[in-house]
Amino acid sequence: MQKKTADGNIRPLAIGLIILAGLIRVVQNVNFAPVGAVSLFCGARMRGWQAYFLPLALMAVTDPFLGGYSAATPLIYASFLVNVWIGTRLRKSENPLWIGSAAVLGSVQFFLLTNFAWLAGSSMYPHTLAGVLSCYAAGIPFFWRTLASDLFYSGVLFGLHAVLSRTVVRSERVAAQAA
Repeated sequence: MQKKTADGNIRPLAIGLIILAGLIRVVQNVNFAPVGAVSLFCGARMRGWQAYFLPLALMAVTDPFLGGYSAATPLIYASFLVNVWIGTRLRKSENPLWIGSAAVLGSVQFFLLTNFAWLAGSSMYPHTLAGVLSCYAAGIPFFWRTLASDLFYSGVLFGLHAVLSRTVVRSERVAAQAA
């Protein structure tokens, strides 16, 4: 296996965790997906184009197995890119409070963008203030599941990375943030 980092890139541990999350996305069938957390994790632990490419590749490869694409797909993918950007703010942190806050922020922006996409691309709700409010209210049960999955999988990904980077793949250790 190639060894680099510090920062010559190639992060086998991070890439392995992302692949594991992709497999979890395909085999789970309860709308409890790790993609928001993966996007956040990619932003925090991957660099450059890889951080943005990997979540999109994960979605593009797994979407055909899970029902394909819709008119909302571009905004869904854009939302995951926003999560990557949020994750870049965590590059030097292993602080659970910061990671949890970033996961909550990612869930909220996903809710706002994807419900807007649903509203704009559907005739189910009138394009009035009442229609907007109805659309967002109908999305609240999905928001709670998104929030729960983002928090859970962020904890798993960042936690596993913290433990394994201390014990197995030390080249991926996150430098402590100066206080």
